[in-house]
Amino acid sequence: MRIVFAGTPETALPSLRALIASRHEVAAVVTRPDARAGRGRTLVASPVAQLAAEHGIEVLKPASPSEPEFLTRLREIGPDCCPIVAYGALIRREALDVPELGWVNLHFSVLPAWRGAAPVQRSIMAGDEVTGASVFSLTEGLDEGPVLGVITELIRPDDTAGTLLARLADEGARLLVDALDHIEDGDIGVQRQDEELVSLAPKLTTEDARIAWNRPAFAIDRHVRGCTPAPGAWTQLGDLRVKIEPVTIAEESSLEPGQVAFGKREVRVGTATTDVVLGTVVPHGKKPMAAADWGRGLTGAPEFFS
Repeated sequence: MRIVFAGTPETALPSLRALIASRHEVAAVVTRPDARAGRGRTLVASPVAQLAAEHGIEVLKPASPSEPEFLTRLREIGPDCCPIVAYGALIRREALDVPELGWVNLHFSVLPAWRGAAPVQRSIMAGDEVTGASVFSLTEGLDEGPVLGVITELIRPDDTAGTLLARLADEGARLLVDALDHIEDGDIGVQRQDEELVSLAPKLTTEDARIAWNRPAFAIDRHVRGCTPAPGAWTQLGDLRVKIEPVTIAEESSLEPGQVAFGKREVRVGTATTDVVLGTVVPHGKKPMAAADWGRGLTGAPEFFS
């Protein structure tokens, strides 16, 4: 089957690699335009664009997938189907109608749970024990098309959004190829989503990532892991803003919610239940460091996070 793949970040690379190795022909890829990165703010191609270029695959970088020039080129390529993984822009009707077999999206949740931009982060933060990935037929609605295949994955106690997403990206790549195989063979099953079971996963804002120390320790643990590595859970210590990486839940409670105890070997913070022990912190504008080392460098710091 002749396909055009749409994707942008590293999360999409396992799927692109799997498709290149599959029985299908990757005629081109669609990705977001080059973006400025690094201290020099130089333009850098997306990870998907770089991988495609390594394999001699045509790369399309429209500012919008609704651009007439892009639509003309897509029609010229004539894909049978367009798989999409974390592309980063909405696909409108004029593009959806180009491939005869439509667009199929790999989404990192078990739909209809966690429709939206941050399904992995929201799933961890909500305390889910199981998540997964779904392949579905793309429509103009938000992740609401019929589901073509699903895998499930346990959320481990130490999973961050980063580690869980990496696992789902690898396992989801196999699911996506399998779905395309069945689409080509004409024996794919279709399951409509139950609208009564929908939950939403909007993109996390910086304010969403702020830690509320008056919550229970288990909720703070999930919050921090769900925000790691991005956007990064954070808190305020007086005028100092610091990002907090995964914490350890202590067995005892010795501090008030938000109260900080700087020890020689550890930094503890009080919650609504038991204390938590900080692991790695990232002070604003600095590199990650052990919390104890960070604490030893502070003088006259306030006693409470806010």
